Amino acid sequence: MTSLTQRTLAAAGINSQGARVSRYFDFIVLVAVLFTLTAAFHIHSELTVGDWDMWVDWKDRRWWVTITPIAWIMFPAAVQYGFWTHFRLPIGATVCLAGLLLGTWISRVVNFHGLDYFPYSLVFPATGLAGALILDTLLLLLRNQFIVAIVGGFTFAVVFFPANWPLIAPFHQPVEYLNQLVSVADLTGYSFMRTALPEYLRIIERGTLRTFAGVSTPISAFFSGFVCIFMYILWWYIGALFASTRYVPNQLAQWMGLRPAEASPPPPQPVIAPPRRVDAGA
Repeated sequence: MTSLTQRTLAAAGINSQGARVSRYFDFIVLVAVLFTLTAAFHIHSELTVGDWDMWVDWKDRRWWVTITPIAWIMFPAAVQYGFWTHFRLPIGATVCLAGLLLGTWISRVVNFHGLDYFPYSLVFPATGLAGALILDTLLLLLRNQFIVAIVGGFTFAVVFFPANWPLIAPFHQPVEYLNQLVSVADLTGYSFMRTALPEYLRIIERGTLRTFAGVSTPISAFFSGFVCIFMYILWWYIGALFASTRYVPNQLAQWMGLRPAEASPPPPQPVIAPPRRVDAGA
């Protein structure tokens, strides 16, 4: 412990043992917050994106590219407010997407591979770290949430497919199966039984959107980027609402250091009666 730290603790009225206990408590709270954030974001992704990011044959060039960035930009925008406003740390989006990737891999390894015996090539998750790094970098450089929403939110959706292309490209290779031309992803999906069949046994990319010069990915990405701009602004203010301490009781907020302790009123002074005048002629 340096002399500056000792003088700071002495000025605050905290001894070295109290500072050590406080650091342990901060570490426990930090780990609990990270695990809670990871679990909440993972549940949010499963409920909103769901099958589009769960199976390799559903990672198409239309709905997967459109839905996933819109659903994934919500939590990073809200968490960015808390990290940036209260701690000046431009890491909110990166922490969210890294936690989501870690939690998703744990779920796919333990549940889908360990319990259901699905291969990793069928259930591997996508990554959004490239867009998260762009959001945090723009917030650090620009320091304006509206500009970050316009530039970063749009870029977050546009770079999603290129960032995941090295993972998904091998599964776009054509193969012939029962005299039908399918992709490796479709053949993998045909080989493993899942719930809700035969809904899964279909070509996901059939649709009128491919009539635009036969390319649907740029159109889907640009539409997703346009929606991400508004989703970022909305969830930034949702994060501002829930990052405030207005719902925390006063005593708990003061104990956590979120609010300064209120000055106690001075103790009441005893009232002293004035001395009585005694008449000399009485």
